[in-house]
Amino acid sequence: MAVVAAGALVLAGCTSDSGDETTTPDETATDVDTDADAGADADDETGDTDTETGGTDTDTETATDGGQEMGEEGDTAKADLGDVTTNDDTVTFSTGAEQYNSYNDTTSATNSTYNSVVNNQLISSFWYWGTDGTVYPDETYGTYDMVSEDPLTIEYTISDDAVWSDGTDITSNDYLLTWASTNPDSLFGEGDDNAGEFDPVSNWSVYAPDVLETEVGSKTFTVVYPEPYPDWEIAVGGALPSHIAAEQGGLSSDELAQAILDGEGETVNQVAEFWNTGWNFPNYQVEDESLVPSSGPYTLEGASWQTGSSLALVPNENYWGTPPATGTLEFVFAAPDTHVQALINGDIDVISPQATVDTIAQMENAGDSITHQTGDSMTWEHLDFNFGETSAFADENGGLAAREAFAYCVPRQQIVDTLIAPLNPDAVVMNAREKFPFQEEEYNELVSESYDGRFDEVDLETAAEKFAESGLEEGVTIRIGYSAPNPRRTDEVAAIKASCDQVGFTIEDSGSAEFFQEGGDLDAGDYEVALFAWAGSGQIASGANIYQTQTGSAGLQNYGNFSSETVDEAFATLSSSVDPEVHMEQLKIIEKALWDELYGIPLFAHPRVVGYDSTLENVRDTTVQTGVSWNAEQWVRAN
Repeated sequence: MAVVAAGALVLAGCTSDSGDETTTPDETATDVDTDADAGADADDETGDTDTETGGTDTDTETATDGGQEMGEEGDTAKADLGDVTTNDDTVTFSTGAEQYNSYNDTTSATNSTYNSVVNNQLISSFWYWGTDGTVYPDETYGTYDMVSEDPLTIEYTISDDAVWSDGTDITSNDYLLTWASTNPDSLFGEGDDNAGEFDPVSNWSVYAPDVLETEVGSKTFTVVYPEPYPDWEIAVGGALPSHIAAEQGGLSSDELAQAILDGEGETVNQVAEFWNTGWNFPNYQVEDESLVPSSGPYTLEGASWQTGSSLALVPNENYWGTPPATGTLEFVFAAPDTHVQALINGDIDVISPQATVDTIAQMENAGDSITHQTGDSMTWEHLDFNFGETSAFADENGGLAAREAFAYCVPRQQIVDTLIAPLNPDAVVMNAREKFPFQEEEYNELVSESYDGRFDEVDLETAAEKFAESGLEEGVTIRIGYSAPNPRRTDEVAAIKASCDQVGFTIEDSGSAEFFQEGGDLDAGDYEVALFAWAGSGQIASGANIYQTQTGSAGLQNYGNFSSETVDEAFATLSSSVDPEVHMEQLKIIEKALWDELYGIPLFAHPRVVGYDSTLENVRDTTVQTGVSWNAEQWVRAN
């Protein structure tokens, strides 16, 4: 995890029902709600980051006495395994066919669940999410304390034992680079003349505009928030190695740190190009292992990467925390529709498949050799309109009437009944974006005051009237883009086509394996409707990055270029308060505006399904965007 200040949802991976974007869109991800650290991962199915990775704004709980070594049996933290000796076994896991492609998953091009699930094993953090979204401090990495409420001031101390796998101390230099890379407005100034060249998925400037208080090479640093910030506890997590970026920019780590402290933007810019792209793997190989040291239990140094097939991480010999239980953690790049059979065949040990009608039945029929878990998740499916000037739904073209026509013909209840209810009998059509149906009290309060039910049922007559009002030509092509292959989303598009083609639209299935990739359809705006999910983790303010007007450092995950003064102002108020009553009051305003102006259409919260080889221990699913691999370093085969 890294500081991704404003928070990002992750585009969730297409195989995972626990998140599409970072927050971490359908695949990609960050609302990684990768608000702070993860950002919404977008469900590639993040977002969501989330990967790319999208997010949720549910209240985050905190465990003040938790931590990596403090989880009790049955609670939501990591279990205390006692003394661990790493074995020489291999455990395999797959998030989908998309290959890992970046050690830095905090850029706008790399923030996805496909990257974050690997990087979670490579980069340690001050905290982690438990299985229910509770925040647990990891005191083996360091500690943090609120030393002042006004102004909100947090002091961080990195463990003296914490080092990169190349032996370099983890220090405030690393966090200064994180601050600089996610604060272009603060370091370089706002506007078109901005000289900053960093490309973060989310921007911290709006919350922590002042540079960290620290000394070069220190194990301590302080963050000061001029205004209250509801997600402060998850705003600082892990960091990338500043000494590597500095060296690639012709500087020493201390020189880079001092330049950041002194506000010398020109000097800091020397590392921007490397930060943006130097940690990427366009050839799906680690060309230079010295550039990717680890601070986590596993490392890429000595890893085995079979391009197009798998990536096998190996233990970090310089890791100071509890060592991994299993010697090789292998990520298999396999299409979602192959996962269940691969699990049954013993080719993959742990899967988090996109739930379909047949998924659970297949695993149940496999007998005692396979164990499966089901439950709720903070990942939710949605249809987002493209407001770009060439889109039929842009205000200067079909506008709101066209968006309403589409909303009236989308068979949301049918999609839930046929694709989701067989997996979760309690599944409902989702009518909010910042609360989940399983958060019943808050969800019902929010929906009752923000949405009047107008799009609950298909109304083809009204849809046809709205289509005529829009002025669009009969038969106008509406491309629904998503990350393919994805059987469930293919079925969703087919259901939409069968209904919406009757009112004047011609729905085109534009699913593509490149949808979330840099330069792909989402990035290029080459769609009318985007279908993916945001994978969240309970952040409060992360939605701002998705719904606020995309300008400067704001709205970096607002891929469709939606703009609403009402939404902008409400998120500004919400994000500067720590009062739950203010949060709910502003969410009602936001949700109503998103319905009235039709940013997009929520569909359903993902049911989560996990299957694994019954000989494995410590496999525990989670509602949040990190997914089942959140504690993969603890997976071990029973003796």
